[in-house]
Amino acid sequence: MRALVIALAILAAPNGALADGAGKANVTDVEVTQTGTDTFRFTVTIASEETGWDYYADAFEIVGPDGDVLATRTLHHPHVDEQPFTRSLTGVNIGPDIDEVTVRAHHHPEGYDGRTMTVTLPR
Repeated sequence: MRALVIALAILAAPNGALADGAGKANVTDVEVTQTGTDTFRFTVTIASEETGWDYYADAFEIVGPDGDVLATRTLHHPHVDEQPFTRSLTGVNIGPDIDEVTVRAHHHPEGYDGRTMTVTLPR
């Protein structure tokens, strides 16, 4: 089954993000496609304040409702001239007991300080 889900809500990150989500790496869109029984592809768009190797978005994570990190996509280079940018993470296994996840972006060196998005999985 193939389904596409656009984010249902923008929430403050559980790690102390600013209430309005104004941070250095903000998740601005998430599309989720089911690729197998409990397997998904996440296509994530991030808007990030970047100046080069010392200041850029270097990862995004899929986080379960209990705070466990279910998957991580490392971003291996800055995206100074490509804002916002979109990257995918495939083969994310999520058990049937989880209905929604939160996607958050990591900024080097700021950490998790930006807008997150919570999405319902297309099951």
